[in-house]
Amino acid sequence: MKGKIDINPITRLEGHGRIKVMVDDKGQVTRTYLQVPDFKGFEAFCRGRPAEEMPIITEKICGVCPTAHHTASSKALDQLFGVQPPLAARKLRELMYCAFVYEDHLLHFYFFGGPDLILGSSSPAPARNILGISDKLGPGFTSQMMRIRDKVRSITAIIGGSPLYPVSGLPGGLSKPITEQDRATIREVAEDAIEFAAKTIDLFHSRVLSSSDFRQLVTSSAFELRTYYMGMVDEADRVNFYDGIIKIVGPDGRELTRFHPQDYLYHLAERLEPWTYQKVLYLRNIGWKGYIDGPHSGVYRVGPLARLNVSESMPTPLAQEEFDRMHEFFAARPVHNTLAYHWARLVEVMYAAERMKELSSDPVITSEHVRNVPANGPIRTSTVGACEAPRGTLFHHYEIDERAIITTLNLVVATQNSAAAISMSVDKVAKSFFNYTNKETRDPNLLEMAFRAYDPCLACATH
Repeated sequence: MKGKIDINPITRLEGHGRIKVMVDDKGQVTRTYLQVPDFKGFEAFCRGRPAEEMPIITEKICGVCPTAHHTASSKALDQLFGVQPPLAARKLRELMYCAFVYEDHLLHFYFFGGPDLILGSSSPAPARNILGISDKLGPGFTSQMMRIRDKVRSITAIIGGSPLYPVSGLPGGLSKPITEQDRATIREVAEDAIEFAAKTIDLFHSRVLSSSDFRQLVTSSAFELRTYYMGMVDEADRVNFYDGIIKIVGPDGRELTRFHPQDYLYHLAERLEPWTYQKVLYLRNIGWKGYIDGPHSGVYRVGPLARLNVSESMPTPLAQEEFDRMHEFFAARPVHNTLAYHWARLVEVMYAAERMKELSSDPVITSEHVRNVPANGPIRTSTVGACEAPRGTLFHHYEIDERAIITTLNLVVATQNSAAAISMSVDKVAKSFFNYTNKETRDPNLLEMAFRAYDPCLACATH
């Protein structure tokens, strides 16, 4: 009975993918593959384009992650032209970015990963979606969630010029300032965002963490990988989405290294696999040892859980409270439980909301001076911009000719950083719970929960 099981398509994620489960003649899983069949070719067709066009072109890679690509690209152009944005522009960029992370994390919690958590992993498949969430929590709560996401997207519209695809990023800053009325509007939205973040965290504790089924899964060895972790931290080793130093810690939590984004090639390496269009990354100094975890493997993870694992604390008080509750629950640092990504994501939802309030309370953001125009052309031929996308660290690497035309473009996307770990998670869950000869163990949703925890963006991963 040796053969394979094809779960195609996998659901509730950004992009397209499928899972192939290989079984032996006893029905036992021998290997599971997460395949990403998309191919877009952005790195090829951006060659020959002016570097200044990259913030507008690369954000079209994805309809979910445009602000991440727009931001990383804008920061790359700052470096390329050797110009530092004014303080108001830096704060406005970060404000817009926190708004993006907030609404994107809510998208995952309520539309993609949340149905498994709030409704239960074994709930009927036709109900395991946002409609099932609405039935469970009531249409009033669901409407409130959609309204707050819409309100927060209005911040992107105010600063970025569009609620979905920002157009304001330029070398040295932004294309336009905001008004005092804009600032007041944003602050009001930020206060509402904090309130709804608290409701979401309460919901997680009352309906998810209190579930014995979830507690069993979240602490199960099937959903555990002992990997390295990478994320961006500020000068106090706290989470920062917009700017900072890249820090890597080992499976034991000890710091391996930290580096400036410009030096990513010295620390990260890419490899190709014949069964997917998604590139797989690993730590160059550790080396590629295959799809295994532990201190001798170069596999690492990024994203919400990784960011909390590399950080000493959160920068805002309410996020810090939830950060402490999470680590008290697991009684360990770093936390290696894959399903803890959901909890870490909610810690970041609160941080994003609190940071939006902090930034919108600063009158400096209404300054008319939001751009330092480059005095000359590019000062270098190679540049790297980075930020923390909702799914993890994102790098934009451009090389140009004397006319500032792109000759080489390399985009290291968050999902690619975690690609090896995502594949390992799916394989480990399949081997733990899946047996072809027993229909009761053939529920593919547990396999899909293994990748959904990472909130992978497969559209970005095969750009």
